[in-house]
Amino acid sequence: MSTPVAVLLSEVQLATLKQLVDTFAPEVARDDDPSGFWARRGSDLGVDAAIAQQLSSGAVPEADVEGIRQLLDALQAQGFDGAPQPVREAILHGFMDSDPGALAGLSGLRALTFLLFYAIPDPTNGKNPNWEAIGYPGPRAVPPSADEAPKTIGITRPSGGELTLTADVVVIGSGSGGGVIAGKLAGAGKDVVVLEAGGYYNESDFNQLELWAYQNLYRAGGLAQTAEGQVALMTGSNLGGGSTVNWTNCLRTYDWVREEWEQTYGLEGLSGAAYDRHLDEVSKRIGVTDQCSDANGPNQRVLDAAAKLGIDGRAITRNADPEKYDADLAGLMGFGDVSGAKLGTLKTYLQDAADAGARFVVNCRADKVLTENGRAAGIEATYVDPETGAPTRVVVRAPQVVVAAGALDTPALLLRSGIGGPAAGDYLRLHPATAVIGVYDETQKAWWGAPQTALSMEYNNLADGYGYLVETSHASPGVTGTSVPWETGEQHKADMARGPQSSAMVFLIRDRGHGRVTIDGAGQPIHTYPFDDAMDLAHFRHGLKTMARMHDAAGASEIITLHRKPQRWLRDGAESLDDYAQRIHDAPLSPFEHATFSLHHMGSARMGTDPKTSVAGPWGELHDTPGVWIGDASAFPTASGTNPMLTTMALAHRTAEAIAAAV
Repeated sequence: MSTPVAVLLSEVQLATLKQLVDTFAPEVARDDDPSGFWARRGSDLGVDAAIAQQLSSGAVPEADVEGIRQLLDALQAQGFDGAPQPVREAILHGFMDSDPGALAGLSGLRALTFLLFYAIPDPTNGKNPNWEAIGYPGPRAVPPSADEAPKTIGITRPSGGELTLTADVVVIGSGSGGGVIAGKLAGAGKDVVVLEAGGYYNESDFNQLELWAYQNLYRAGGLAQTAEGQVALMTGSNLGGGSTVNWTNCLRTYDWVREEWEQTYGLEGLSGAAYDRHLDEVSKRIGVTDQCSDANGPNQRVLDAAAKLGIDGRAITRNADPEKYDADLAGLMGFGDVSGAKLGTLKTYLQDAADAGARFVVNCRADKVLTENGRAAGIEATYVDPETGAPTRVVVRAPQVVVAAGALDTPALLLRSGIGGPAAGDYLRLHPATAVIGVYDETQKAWWGAPQTALSMEYNNLADGYGYLVETSHASPGVTGTSVPWETGEQHKADMARGPQSSAMVFLIRDRGHGRVTIDGAGQPIHTYPFDDAMDLAHFRHGLKTMARMHDAAGASEIITLHRKPQRWLRDGAESLDDYAQRIHDAPLSPFEHATFSLHHMGSARMGTDPKTSVAGPWGELHDTPGVWIGDASAFPTASGTNPMLTTMALAHRTAEAIAAAV
């Protein structure tokens, strides 16, 4: 974390920030406004104060804060503060159109404004006052008490001074990879210690609030992005990792990907029955089923469109307990599954590890892999007290170290440790994704049912094993607010108010191009991803056209993409669908001109046979440091092209057996 800024925003800058927030989310005159939505300004919810607090908290680098100060000063110098709404809107568009730095800064402030405006809860009732107008019901269950949903995994905490532990194996990270390895090795009789950077939460904590979830269950508060600002990065950070907050889409690794990984990268047994066994065993343990895949409006629109167009459309299998499954509550699983139906690692492999005697330290960030005589010797880490923020040094001595901190952080740990070789951090894949919104005549209930229960694989192999999947997304009002294009304050509110009739289809590409993870002077990760591979861009643009055609086939009256400058099609308008599809195909995808997301991060410490182009050998052990193993999606030789949870678990299961055989 950076040092807190010495100087806060001036009174003039604070006034400009308030006007900026109220330009993005203004008062709009409406006769019919029963909930006060149209009259409500961003500052009425304290959005400007919350942004100012964030800027002065130390969480934002000083250089970025200074850039915001300069931007606010420049706006004020243009007469922004005293101008009427249409003039302020024109000033903002002028800044964004003419200056890349201003575009980046204003895009960030716009996103933060809408995240807070549509997600910040009223402290008196736990609900955001805008939810009624946008048709979002919010939390729908009182979390069970701690007695009703006890935390059954014991936690080891430092007690005054440094904590030193010894073990056979120390596992860094507890998600889909680390959780499986911890469970398998502890079950095999190994003495296992698990270090997790996030906290330990379960159903008793899951209040179903979006902001709480980002702050407590996600890495970097859910607000990270690539260095270029082109791709938003979201991943879990808690005991259970991404498997606590993902959308339970259980897709098996494509046959052609398995063949590539075996034949090109030397991953023995991937193309045959040996790997099938790993997939089957993890699927059984996490309860993959087709019995909990009720389709809400967006998922049904995918199936409807597929049937109308004569393309692939199918139901998704999910890791869920049918006895606890509640379709109404499943729509909130991205904020933690209050029903307890989700069978992530927290309820499966981590519980197995705990039952077998594994020890767990949460709120503990791994700083460095310890080595002696060229091989693994343990981990040096820092525990941060969640109440006081006080740090405590933690050392775990172990001859086997499993690095499974996620593809955004695993390579950073290797780089801080000076191990992993020249490929450490390279070949980062992200499955770039976006949404296209369709507005329908009937209510869609996007917040009901699991976020993903249907998909289309029609375009998953357009060329050389690369293509994209068509899926759906989680109903998250804050993120939706940040994604819907803003042209005017009134237009944005109008689009949000049509939330009940809106369905978002998403697609994610299997990216051939790649980025890289490096570290700054403080050892913090930097994620660069140019998104300039010709095939990737062609497939992404192909996906935009496909989404338009699918929404049209499903009966949408209006279609909206997530470009900064709205690309909108009306069924009763003059533009043909083909012309619109070509228009969005040709629209810019450069940083801050289009909302692109990544929830799948892979390949940044990949397996392979060549130490120059891979970090670990075909079973996961580092080429240059025996006893250090890669246990998460960082190990993928290339992008999987599918939601990666099941592949991550299967490869981790395979690596766990290799570790057990080596110890």
